[in-house]
Amino acid sequence: MKIEYLDSRQQLILGGAVALTAAAGLAAASGAGPVTRFVLAGLALAGTAAVVGEAIEAVGERVGPSLTGLLQSTLGNLPELFVGIFALHRGLTAVVQAALVGSVLGNSLLVLGLAFLVGGLRHGTQRFEPELPRLISSLLLLVVAAMLVPTLAQHLGSPAARHSTALSDGLAAILLVVYLASVPYFLRHSPQLAPAPPPTQPPMEQGPTSSGGANAAEPRTATLGVWPLKLSVAILAAGSAAAAGAAEWFVGPLQSATTSLGLSQTFTGLVVVAIASNAVENAVGVRFALRAKPEYVIATILNSPLQVALLLTPVLVLLSGTVGPSHLTLVFPPLLVVALAVAALVVTVIIYDGEYTWIEGVALIALYAIVAAAFWWG
Repeated sequence: MKIEYLDSRQQLILGGAVALTAAAGLAAASGAGPVTRFVLAGLALAGTAAVVGEAIEAVGERVGPSLTGLLQSTLGNLPELFVGIFALHRGLTAVVQAALVGSVLGNSLLVLGLAFLVGGLRHGTQRFEPELPRLISSLLLLVVAAMLVPTLAQHLGSPAARHSTALSDGLAAILLVVYLASVPYFLRHSPQLAPAPPPTQPPMEQGPTSSGGANAAEPRTATLGVWPLKLSVAILAAGSAAAAGAAEWFVGPLQSATTSLGLSQTFTGLVVVAIASNAVENAVGVRFALRAKPEYVIATILNSPLQVALLLTPVLVLLSGTVGPSHLTLVFPPLLVVALAVAALVVTVIIYDGEYTWIEGVALIALYAIVAAAFWWG
């Protein structure tokens, strides 16, 4: 890897991810205690998620916004996909359900709230075009309905309750169709998520030139923070592979570690798993808030929970029958569905006017804390 292409922040992210992944691997290989392995693997998972996010952003600078949006939708949630698959393989369906809801809540409440808070405090009221955020919030409400219907059918004892698996598979297929239908729209209407131009270094040493001048080699320059496409793809592949390993190390000691720490599996999935595998990647939205780019804030942060809801959740529902001992259905614990519905409604109300302030960020963070507190005991 050519270090001249990496700015100091990128060097810190990559170096930290490598160190944490190595530490988690050594802990798993040496048979360290479950809490040690769980904590190190969680940190490694967060680090690899950040690397995947950086690599996708770097690829986007080379190939344009449309392909970047597609990469974000398919690869941005790879760490969480791996966690879900390994957890389902071990029969931890409750953890997966909580983690899926936690990813939506973590990004739409916690990360978005932090972005609103820092952006509002630094730049005052920020305004954005509300059309796309309104569509995202509408689709999130659709996902709430897809969870609410089978959950109510189960708890009300309707005839559909005896067919919860078939109903969930059918609704998952519908959500995937909605996702596929929405992709072209978002690729056409999403703003280009390009960071501010990075500083450049002085030209490096020139290569040999020919006397005729026609074949003269141009000076090579290294631009900090701008990666060549091959380097971006290589880091993306390496980060995805590391995320798979970290996910397996993370899920393995999860039950023993949470018991030792006094954490319920639901709280672990809702908060710990969701933040480790998903929210770190979306810290880029907070950076956009600090640079007074509210359209980018909304697009980067709200796009992630939408992908979790419309893509990752139905994919895991359909895969669960082949990877685990029990089938993941859309019959969620009622309190999880209510928390998701409240979050979607609050976000819709806040973004509907096309502006945000720091106090709205405080409100979103407070709602996230309220929901997390309700699941502390299970």
